[in-house]
Amino acid sequence: MKYHTHEEELAKFIKTPEDKARHEAYKEEALAEVRAYRLAEVRQEHGLTQTDLAERLHITQTAVSKIERGELARSELSTIRKYVEALGGRLEVVASFGDERLVLS
Repeated sequence: MKYHTHEEELAKFIKTPEDKARHEAYKEEALAEVRAYRLAEVRQEHGLTQTDLAERLHITQTAVSKIERGELARSELSTIRKYVEALGGRLEVVASFGDERLVLS
């Protein structure tokens, strides 16, 4: 039995630029969900409910839920920063330009 690399298998399904764009969008969506799930885990590790955190941030529980469902791109940066800081973290914004990484905050 011949084994194929991930790239070889992926090439069978990605044949057009549209396929590649769809695959990249799916990949980004999946990564956003994983990151958001981890944010929810950190909140729970701090013993907070979504409502508790929302009250601390002066936002709605629905806004916290959206962040934790992976809707980070639709959330304001200031809200995400408050969320992270309320859990004892520090938000870093990094711009990547090829080999160069620029920390914006």
